[in-house]
Amino acid sequence: MLIKRLLPLLFLAIPIFARPALCETSDDGDRIIFGSIGEASNLISYLSTDSASHEVADLLFVAPLRYNANLEPEPWAAESWSMAPDGKKLVFTLKKGILWQDGEELTAEDVEFTYRLVTDPTTGSPYAEDFSRVKEFRLLDRYSFEVTYDEFFARAVASWMSPILPKHILAGQNIRNTSFSRNPVGAGPYRLKAWEAGSRIILEASPTYFGGKPHISEVVYRIIPDDATMFMEARSRKLDVMNLNPLQYLRQTSGPFWEREYRKYRYLASVYIFLGFNLEHPFFSDARVRRAISLAIDREALVSGVLLGQGVAAFGPYKPGTWAYHPRLAPIRQDWEAAKKLLGEAGFQQGADGLLQKDGRKLAFTILTNQGNEQRILTATLIQSQLARIGVEAKIRTVEWAAFIREFVHKGRFDAVILGWTITQDPDIFQIWHSSQAHDGGLNFTRYRNPEVDGILEQARANPDQQARQKLYWRLQEILAADQPYCFLFVPYALPIVQSRFRGIKPALAGIMYNFEDWYVPKALQNHVLE
Repeated sequence: MLIKRLLPLLFLAIPIFARPALCETSDDGDRIIFGSIGEASNLISYLSTDSASHEVADLLFVAPLRYNANLEPEPWAAESWSMAPDGKKLVFTLKKGILWQDGEELTAEDVEFTYRLVTDPTTGSPYAEDFSRVKEFRLLDRYSFEVTYDEFFARAVASWMSPILPKHILAGQNIRNTSFSRNPVGAGPYRLKAWEAGSRIILEASPTYFGGKPHISEVVYRIIPDDATMFMEARSRKLDVMNLNPLQYLRQTSGPFWEREYRKYRYLASVYIFLGFNLEHPFFSDARVRRAISLAIDREALVSGVLLGQGVAAFGPYKPGTWAYHPRLAPIRQDWEAAKKLLGEAGFQQGADGLLQKDGRKLAFTILTNQGNEQRILTATLIQSQLARIGVEAKIRTVEWAAFIREFVHKGRFDAVILGWTITQDPDIFQIWHSSQAHDGGLNFTRYRNPEVDGILEQARANPDQQARQKLYWRLQEILAADQPYCFLFVPYALPIVQSRFRGIKPALAGIMYNFEDWYVPKALQNHVLE
């Protein structure tokens, strides 16, 4: 999913990698069972911001384009596509014969319908901004369409990696109150077979998928909202894929059983973990308070204590080694004296109980994070201890993932949150940081507003010169480092394990899931009896 997503666990998105049509072989069949700490909330991707929902939807729908193994754009539902030299016009021609699972053909009218639906203000999509930049959408014929922009738009190509929705089903419906969100009809490699709320989601291979029916017949997402329980299920061979935490990866998955039953993988994840403040909170509206809290946090201790070294400390929203990553900034080093000084300047004084207070109100707040994610809970616990050293009281509360996002994050009902964002290929982060996105349901849920940041984001996405964009994004990181609307904490390693009977896995720049349709299980090793 090329859309920004909140992660319940470092569960990576599955961009689908197409292949020529295949007939049934002796390697077709079996089921794969994923462990997911969060349950999907809505299978209409344009209405959901959580990775659990997108993870499932990415297998149900198709898009004109997607990324390949090397993270380069390539056609998917499109037969061909082109961009004008000035970057202001794109022309797409879809493949003929792509079928929705009800037998209707997918056409350019479906793309047009999706575009208009997402940009309709009544839809209220947090992803509308990308499509709102289109000046004109024009159908050329049944399979071709053209989009033009007023100016160069850096995310133009990535915008068309978003899923196509069926016009013949959704036209005239209230998109925010439709059964389609839990009973979708797609054109992707899989179809929804069953959704047992709070338990599991089952997908079945689509016999009409234009890329050829996938080898693996069923995909099951088991909702297990607890790291330790999920690990025990893997130990009992009841899961085929899960993401390990560092302790499990380093110390609990060695020996003959694990070497025989699972393959382990490790690579720097395209995600960062952060402590985000509600900037409408009376304490956190003061940048000095945010900077002081950031100075009190020992990020290296988090990397060593929480990740056991399986990650790197962060200072901003970009992945180390990418072209937008600032070459001279560094993660903030813990400095309790500097933190205390800033809080003193903000008017806080130590009370009789040792806690800082101002106007009779203690400097106390609650850190909210998702239930069952031991990595984030431990992160919150260490931060709580570190803040206590400067007289700040931090409480910790955990909430089930779907309710956490729906009732707290989207509505701004929190003091501070620990969450993770995916890091998209293009460094445009307009949707997270632009003030226009600071509203209920928007991705700028901390309500950060900074006119200079707005200007930088607007300039950077409209500039075709990568060097010019790079300098703008460096300046953006400098502002975020000074303002600290988030305390950027760390970029972890992804540590997935996959049951060893699965073949066709080819680790690449895109990770291990990009070619999921090519995974298979030799007939002799298939062990799941399909229901």
